Amino acid sequence: MKEYTKEIQKLFLEMMIQDPQSFVRVQNIFNVNNFDDSLQDVATMLEEHTRDHSTLPTIEQINAAVGSKLEKVPDLNDGHYDWFLEEFESFTRRQELERAILESADLLEKGQYDPVEKLIKDAVQISLTKDMGTDYFSDPKQRLLNIKSNNGQISTGWPSLDKKLYGGFNKGELQIFAGGSGSGKSLFMQNLMLNWAEKGKNCVYITLELSEDLTSMRLDSMTTGTPSSQIFKQIDNVETKVKILQKTYGQLRIKYIPAQSTVNDIRAYVKELEIQENIKLDCMCIDYLDLLMPVGTKVSASDLFVKDKYVSEEIRNLAKELDVVMVTASQLNRSAVEEVEFDHSHISGGISKINTADNVFGIFTSRAMREQGRYQIQMMKTRSSSGVGQKIELQFDINTLRITDDGSNDMDGGSTTTTSSIMERIKPGVAVGNSDEDTEDTEKVVGDYKATQLKSMLNRFKSE
Repeated sequence: MKEYTKEIQKLFLEMMIQDPQSFVRVQNIFNVNNFDDSLQDVATMLEEHTRDHSTLPTIEQINAAVGSKLEKVPDLNDGHYDWFLEEFESFTRRQELERAILESADLLEKGQYDPVEKLIKDAVQISLTKDMGTDYFSDPKQRLLNIKSNNGQISTGWPSLDKKLYGGFNKGELQIFAGGSGSGKSLFMQNLMLNWAEKGKNCVYITLELSEDLTSMRLDSMTTGTPSSQIFKQIDNVETKVKILQKTYGQLRIKYIPAQSTVNDIRAYVKELEIQENIKLDCMCIDYLDLLMPVGTKVSASDLFVKDKYVSEEIRNLAKELDVVMVTASQLNRSAVEEVEFDHSHISGGISKINTADNVFGIFTSRAMREQGRYQIQMMKTRSSSGVGQKIELQFDINTLRITDDGSNDMDGGSTTTTSSIMERIKPGVAVGNSDEDTEDTEKVVGDYKATQLKSMLNRFKSE
């Protein structure tokens, strides 16, 4: 590892004093504690003088004030300052990492494990700002093409939902499916995993509630089209179908993690999976958010708002870090039991998780709908589309647990209109409309028309 001696650190300070722009560029990572003890007075004066007087002190000022022996460096050019920026960034990262390791040793002795990761991670991530942002007016076409090709968008496998989302879910974003107990939250996420695996994506399904075996058995029904009640009776047939699908599907892993685990437990598992199996994940489902606990923060079990805020932020950060499409679920509260239209107040734990999520969907179904094999998705929040308030109806096979989309949802929220139903409505003698009010209006019009005919006939008889 490169050693940054006292002489090199002294040169850093001399170059910063001679070029104010260089000091400004490294100011966000400048830390007095990173310098040798003999140079900390110089670094402190440099920092304080700049803060208090909005200008750098001269070399003569510093030498007189702290008794240092700084010198002017002659003949500096842009190449020298490029070297300075690269080396100062590396120097700062090394010093911060060394300090983090020493602090971590003390924390480990005290049994405080959670803060250690943050200390190390913050030190490793130290860097100068090199990304100057997007020049809005420069090459708009290429900018839009970059969005189209680089946002990592992945179809949900349900065309009607994709249409409302302008294509599907994006990597690095958090999607939440909210539903009551037994509404099908796990089923939706399992179906999503299957849709993505079918497209060749590598997926992992983290379950904090159902066992790996039960989850896998559900997937057996979905992939092979075998009713759940027939799985063991047709076990050889199921095995053959699943092995055939393995050749064309992406990786699909199911991992059970105990409830009350943290995002760090999931992160550790994923890193180990990627290393051992040499795969890069595309999609992840966590079943489900409400069963996770925050990392390194003690929160009262009764304070769901704060707990869910931390957990949802950590899950979204994990999605960004791993560059995956992240989907999880959340409970609806008691006030949603009798409701058919969901809003933010129906989410268990409050609005904290909704604020963090990019897309939030309510799962609505009734006993009659389940018997008919129908589920309704209500779009409660969409950050990248205009679908809020719209509804999508999906088909559900009660036997195989497969959720599909027949593509018949219209643009206004999911009503289905077929050609045959339209033809039935325009047949002669049949009133257009199915409601009782429509029928009453039609009968009234017909009755008025017949009464007018009768009056006309009587008037003719009188005139004759």
